[in-house]
Formats: sequence, structure tokens, C-alpha cells
Amino acid sequence: MSLTWPWALAALLLFPLLLVFRWWSRRRRRRSAVVLPSVTLVRAALPGRSLWRRRIPIWLFAVGLVVLATGATRPQASVPVPANSTTIMLAIDSSGSMCSTDVEPNRLTAAQQAARDFVESQNDGTRIGLVTFSGNAGLLVPPTTDQAELIAAIDSLRTARGTAIGLAILASVDAIAEDNPDVPPTGVEMAGTADHLADTIVVLTDGRNTQGVDPTTAAAQAAARGLRVYTIGFGTTEPSAMVCDRDQISGDAAIWGDGSRFGGGSGFGGYGGRRFQQIDEDTLKQVADMTGGEYYEAQDAAALTRVLRDLPSNIVLQNQDMEITVWFALAGALLIAAALALSQWWTRTTATP
Repeated sequence: MSLTWPWALAALLLFPLLLVFRWWSRRRRRRSAVVLPSVTLVRAALPGRSLWRRRIPIWLFAVGLVVLATGATRPQASVPVPANSTTIMLAIDSSGSMCSTDVEPNRLTAAQQAARDFVESQNDGTRIGLVTFSGNAGLLVPPTTDQAELIAAIDSLRTARGTAIGLAILASVDAIAEDNPDVPPTGVEMAGTADHLADTIVVLTDGRNTQGVDPTTAAAQAAARGLRVYTIGFGTTEPSAMVCDRDQISGDAAIWGDGSRFGGGSGFGGYGGRRFQQIDEDTLKQVADMTGGEYYEAQDAAALTRVLRDLPSNIVLQNQDMEITVWFALAGALLIAAALALSQWWTRTTATP
């Protein structure tokens, strides 16, 4: 919780001033008291209130003043609220290791199917953009609600050598900047971390950064613009055959294969036959932590589908500062009203013969 007018807390000084006034009033009454022959008899004749009945109204009144004084500072609370419109940049790894068959039929095919399901599940006007990355990163589809265009681009993904996770994040930032005037492009120097926006980047990768900008450097650029980066580590760490269909490999990569399919169980061809794949989870977690996102692990197609399916419920909520003065004013007024009511009620009941 933050305070818009913290200097208004000076109003809390009213309470000790009231206590001083009460003490002075009681002392003044003692000085002007009439001397009676038997004080004991007078006290015995008067109905009295117990100690807790005398103090409860005072403390309720005091707490009410404190609450009202706090409300005068115009407090604000950060609460999650649904975003009216959201841009989600989906950055999908298309490096050669996506031909790995540890996820059937291979990682690329499983990732394409999960991405299609993710796009088709969006019915709230969410804008989705698509970035693909291998040795470089490129924007395939700028943020749009055209699901047919997105699915066609997902189906056209082709593998190539290299993994440029950092460049994919920067390309996603620039794509959001083109769509949202409140987000500066990556060429603009910014310091610190901005408040989180609804616009979000989702990076799906099965390896570690091998080319281009370091992912944490790119993550700092995203964080400075208030963009969360959710990272997904896809695949297992088990050695597996590298098998891709002809239409899943770019023209430059086709020279390493032979026949209608590239790679295979023989251990040669394609992108190097059997390889031991390793996801750089530490870097992916660091990128997510730096930007306020989250890291997910998906070792098979079903897990990847679940991760992407559950992402919108996290992404479309953003924290927003909302003024809650009215609640403090209401609570303070109720406390003071209760204090006055109890004081009047108990005074009347004790005064009744």
C-alpha cells in the first residue's frame, strides 16, 4: 500500500490533543467540586459503570480517528485487475534441436500443435504476435486477432542452426512497441524497472542461447518497459534421434540431410543424429524473475499444451494502483459512530433508576 498524501498523517496529532483536553476538563471539574459531608454515601447512591464500559467507547473513538487520518492520506493498494486489451508475443524456438524426437513425433511438431491450440483458445480479443528464432530472430506476424494468419505462420515454421533467445526477446519488445505507443523500442535507453503492463512475451525454447544478445541483457530491456517474459523449457534431457520432415527444415539446412526425412535412428544426418539436449533452466528462470514473469517446464506435448492453455489466466491480470480512501473513511466513520452510540447507551442505562 502506498500513500498519495503522507503529510496528512499529521491529523493523528488530534488524538493526543483530545486526551490532553479530556484530562484538563476532568481536573477542572475536580477543582470546582462541591464538598459534601459524606462522599462515600453519595457514591453508593449513584449507579456506576464498570471500567471496561468507560474505556471501550474511548478506544473505539481513538481507532476511528486513526483510520480517518490514514484515509486522509489517500492510500492506494496494488490489486490485480483484468486488462481491457492484451498483446501476447509468442516467440518459438526453431533451432535444429527442435527436430529431437524425445517428444513425439518431434519437438517442432508438438510445439506447433500446442501453439495452434493456444491461438484458437483466445476468444476475448487478445492480440497475439509471432516471433521465430534460431541463429537469428524474426517477426513473422505482428500483434493481431486474425487467428487464421497466426496459424498459417505457425505451420510455416522451419528449423535452422543456432539459438538466439536474447534476440527473440528484443524482437518481441520492438513488435509490442510498434503496437503500443506507451512502450519505447529497444533503441531507447531506459533505466530501472517500469510498472508492469498487460502486454507480455512468451518464449518457448528447448536449449540455451548460442548467438546474439545475452538473454538477461534482453530481459533487462523488457523489464525497463514493464513487459513480463514467461519462459518455457521444452523437451527432456535424454539423448534422442533428430528427425524432421523435409518441409520442417529451411533450404540452407537441407544439405545436411538425405531423402524425404532428415536425421533418423541411425545416429547420423540431419542436425547431428543423436544428441544430448540440455535446457538452460537457470537463464530461463533468471529472465522470468527479472521481468516479473514465470518459468515453466514442459517435458512432453501434453505438458506444453497445459502450460500454454493456462497462460492467459496469468497474463490478462495486471496489478493496478487503486485508491481505497473511501474504505478508510467508511471504517473510521463506523468506529466513531459506534463509540458515540455505546457511550450514550451505557450512560443512559446507568443513569436510569
